[in-house]
Parts: sequence; structure tokens; C-alpha cells
Amino acid sequence: MDELPIGRRVAYWRGRRKMSQQVFADRLGKSKSWVDKVERGVRRLDKFSVLYEIADILQVDVQLLLGKDPERRTDALNCIDQVEVEEIRAALERYDSMSAYFDAAPYPRPLADMRKAVNHAWLTYQYGRYGMLTRALPKLLRDAQAADAGYSGDEAREAAHLLGQVYQIASSVLRKLGECDLAWLAADRSMAVAQRADDQLLAGIATTRVCNALVAMGRPRPALELNVTIANRLAPGGANDASPERLSVYGMLLLQGAMAAARIGDSATVGDLISGAEEAAILLGGDQNHYWTSFGPTNLELHRAAAAVELGDGGRAVEVHQQRIQEPPFNALLPERRAHHLLDIARGYAQMGDVANAGEMLLRGDRLAPSEIRCRPIAHEVMSDILRRTRGAPPSPIAELAEHMGVGV
Repeated sequence: MDELPIGRRVAYWRGRRKMSQQVFADRLGKSKSWVDKVERGVRRLDKFSVLYEIADILQVDVQLLLGKDPERRTDALNCIDQVEVEEIRAALERYDSMSAYFDAAPYPRPLADMRKAVNHAWLTYQYGRYGMLTRALPKLLRDAQAADAGYSGDEAREAAHLLGQVYQIASSVLRKLGECDLAWLAADRSMAVAQRADDQLLAGIATTRVCNALVAMGRPRPALELNVTIANRLAPGGANDASPERLSVYGMLLLQGAMAAARIGDSATVGDLISGAEEAAILLGGDQNHYWTSFGPTNLELHRAAAAVELGDGGRAVEVHQQRIQEPPFNALLPERRAHHLLDIARGYAQMGDVANAGEMLLRGDRLAPSEIRCRPIAHEVMSDILRRTRGAPPSPIAELAEHMGVGV
């Protein structure tokens, strides 16, 4: 990449953003012919003002266009690129609020626009479109940080709330894609920002992101302790109400605590925490999505199955899947949740030695949310296991999915 002419770099990033020459030209205020000549090297790009405008439209650092980009990492679905990882890292390393303490902050993006952008990012995540999300995250992080630094009073609290959500989105998708250190950093930032937003429930759900990152980093015990501690602080009763929002956050804290306990192998604690979450789900009365938790009776059963897989009891996970999860409410969940569950059940079948059904679960998950299957390291492990244990050539749908995932025997 560092040896390509600048026009080829522009063409690369335009294609990466799924943008035609005409759309790119329109956004830049140039003709399609001008863009074509730049990309072919017929016309030189020698004005920094134009370079910066191009970088802004393509949502990349201008240094990438100048050839100062890190080594690239390839994958079959273009789930995440190492350049994009570095762009997200650079955005997480910004301290706009501290700069604003000393100087006037830059004019921030209107909060109404930020709300729409954050909601769109959450939906992009919950629909399992991880590649699209990671490409948008650097700019969204920068915009949210500028808003957090640029507003005061009630608007400052809302800006902090939005920034906290963006950090949580970043943490969630980075953890799924195996970037655990960055996931922990983003989650930790979300907890700090939640205090400025003066929202205990936002802080509570941020806690689950921190704990998920800790578990992914091989630190399940502190994750368990933190989840349970904050769950006890937020539990309905006494001075705490029993609003749907509180029940959802409280329930998710218990469920994530159960997942951390399962990683340790503590089945008794898993049972206790899932029972507590079940009480909250019953009080909630149905599947909802407060604070983007997707918490409710169905998600509870998904976590019951996932915890069984973590405990190494694939048979129990399959039993939960077959007997406790009803199809209509399951189908009503967003694609990420459903595909994630099917990946868990694929792991359960693999633990049982049933590679045919394990493969079928991966195929079903891939039809719902391809990124959940093709981009996650754990899914690659399951597919490798299936290929290794399949006698003879694997069925063509499995072979084709493995090729898309870039997984071989």
C-alpha cells in the first residue's frame, strides 16, 4: 500500500467505502472525469486543502493518502482492516475535553444529528454489519468527542451520554473482532463518561462492556466481581425503582456475571445469577431493548445456553435451544442476537461431536448476519474443528462458507 501512487490510494479507499466515482465526485464538488483522472494518475493532487477534503469524505486520516499507513491485514469478508483498527485507536487516544478545558472547543456537531448517528450505529451493530460499523466508527468517535467537549449545561450531559454510547458500541464490536485491548479501553472510557452524563443505568450497562472485555482478555474473576457489585447497587427495591430500563440493565449485569462465572467453571454461581436475571425478566414481562440490551425472557434463555457452552456442557446448551427457546420471540430478536446464539449452539454441537449440526448452525447464522460468523475468531475455531473432524470432503455449503471465512483444514 505504501508504494501505491496517491491516486490509487484514493481509488482504494473510495472502493472500501462502497462509493462510486460519481457519488464521490458529487460529494467533492468535482466532475466524475476529474476523479477518474486523479485515480489514474493523469491529474496530480498537489493542494493540501483538496487532500484534506478528500480524506474527510473518505473518513480516513490524510496521512493514509500520503502513504504513511501501517501494514494491512487481509480477511475474506473485509471485516476489519488494520488501518481501520489504527484509525479507531487514534480516535480513542483523543482528549478533546481536556483540550477544551484550556482552549475554546471546536464547533461541535448538532446534538440532533449526533442522536441520529448514534442510533444508526447501534442498529448497524445489532444487525451484525461489523465492517460497515468499523469504517464509520473513527469519524463518529471524533464527532462525539467534539460534542462532549463543546457543549455546556443540560446539553453537556446529553453529549456525554451520546459519547458514552459510542464508546460502548466501539467496545462491543472490537471485542467481537478480537481487538480485546481496544475493547477494554473503549469500555473503560464509557464508564468514566457515564458519570459526567449523570446516568447510573448508562454506567451500569457500560460495566457489562468492561466485564466482557475483561473476560475476553482472560480475566473472568474480576469481571464477575464487578458485574455482581454494580448489579447489587442497581437492583430494584428500596430507593431504586423497578422501571423497565432498570430491570433491563440489572438483568444484563447478572447475565454477564453468569457468563464470567461460567468461564471460571463456577456452575453454582451461574445458576444463582441466571435465576436472579430470570426474576427481572419476569417482572419486565417481555423482550425489550432498553439501553440497547435486548433484555427479556428470550435473551435470558440465550444466555442460559451460552453459559452451558462455556461450562463445556454442549448437550445442555442444545437442550435449552430445542426446549426452552420459542421460535416466534426468537425470530423477533435482532439479527446479531440470533446469529450469536446460533454460533453458541454450533459450539455446543461441536462439543457433543455432532459436526453436521454444528455446521448447520453456522450456515443458519451466516444467513442472518454474515459478519457474526465470518468475522469472529471463535467462529473460525468452530469451522476449523468441523473441517478437521469431517470424514471426507465437507458438504458443499460448508466448504463454501469455510472459503468465505478464509478457514482451511
